[in-house]
Amino acid sequence: MAKTRSVFRCSACGHQVAKWFGRCPECGEWGAIAESAPAAAAARTGTTSVAPSSPAVRITEVVSGAVGSCPTGIAEFDRVLGRGVVPGSVILLAGEPGVGKSTLLLETVKHWAAQGKTALYVTGEESAGQVRLRAERTDAVHENIYLASETDLATVLGHVEAVAPTLLIVDSVQTMVATGTDGVTGGVTQIRAVTTALVSLAKTSGIAVILVGHVTKDGTVAGPRSLEHLVDVVLAFEGDRHSSLRMIRGIKNRFGPSDEVGCFEQRSDGIHQVSDPSGIFVHHHESDVAGSAALVAMDGRRALVGQIQALLNDTQMTSPRRAVSGLDSARVAMMLAVAEKHAGIKASTKEVYASTVGGMKVTEPAADLAIFLALYSSHHNVAVPSSTVAIGEVGLAGEVRRVSSVGRRVAEAKRLGFGHAIIPAGTQDEDLPRGIRISRVNNLLEAQSAATARSDYAQAPF
Repeated sequence: MAKTRSVFRCSACGHQVAKWFGRCPECGEWGAIAESAPAAAAARTGTTSVAPSSPAVRITEVVSGAVGSCPTGIAEFDRVLGRGVVPGSVILLAGEPGVGKSTLLLETVKHWAAQGKTALYVTGEESAGQVRLRAERTDAVHENIYLASETDLATVLGHVEAVAPTLLIVDSVQTMVATGTDGVTGGVTQIRAVTTALVSLAKTSGIAVILVGHVTKDGTVAGPRSLEHLVDVVLAFEGDRHSSLRMIRGIKNRFGPSDEVGCFEQRSDGIHQVSDPSGIFVHHHESDVAGSAALVAMDGRRALVGQIQALLNDTQMTSPRRAVSGLDSARVAMMLAVAEKHAGIKASTKEVYASTVGGMKVTEPAADLAIFLALYSSHHNVAVPSSTVAIGEVGLAGEVRRVSSVGRRVAEAKRLGFGHAIIPAGTQDEDLPRGIRISRVNNLLEAQSAATARSDYAQAPF
């Protein structure tokens, strides 16, 4: 009889190897390689058909909208979820330590309980007393909120049977332990077993489950990639420790758009939603100043008005300093080269500093034109009017290219009181709102002329 050969497979990506490795050579996951059934034995294993309990139906006969969304009471959170929490869904909320995940979820269960619904908050990282103290500080105490400090999955399921909640919070999934499953706490095997059990609970009972997940050093969700495939919604909670602004970004959503963004502000009394975050990213000047230009960036489906500041300073250093904050340093370097070639800006003997206002992060090409105008304004000490906003991508030949969602960007600028928008030539008129002066430019020279030409029609929005 021929000897069967063992097969080793990665539990994270499914990559198959002939021998065991500590780290998967395909996805780089540590401790994910495990021995599976021999290939020869697996090939001999047959599967017989079984009569289904219910026949398949045409998709046209399936009743849509049978399960509706339940609003959480936080408009920004519902915006990212897609109108609210769907009963029986599993949501994974991931973020760095201290960004405010637990505070946000306490705020969520407070609004949930205020609607007369029951919520169960299970914490594996804190005691129930610690959660109560934070709830008192953020005014999130309600009789319909139940707390449990548990790490054993079986005990958590027992609490669910006793309380019968409509919303279950598990903080965090990496601290839960499935008894009878091999692996260390927080390991690949344990996380998969815990998540699978909670997904099964949600689908069979109709309880909405929100799982808190950790992130790795590079900002991705910790654990196997299959964790994101098991859940219905994956959200990333982001924030800079030097700024109070927090953002929830949709990564995956089976019930709504996956590119929505919700804005929040972290305060001493908890976390509060910010329905209009554009004002945070614009500094209010009493008069126009040189080295500043406004832009409208798209963060997912949301248009955000921001401000870019640049400073070009003479220096005797052989290698002038280049410092960039909130922008893509590669795009700033490219704009310096293009501006020197096509607009006569000599930056080789100057220190260059470029930054966004309010901690805003902009990496999209549509910010190129605003970066150029800020550099031009600082170099020539000519102020760009604060009522002007610039939108457009700049090519290496100095041309201004069209970008997406120009109409939505200009509409947001108009809503905030801007009276002049510089956009690429060729933008369709039907996409643009009325009541704001539009300047269409083909290249950098036309853009700088449009930016410095003043008009009585354009009045400062601030």
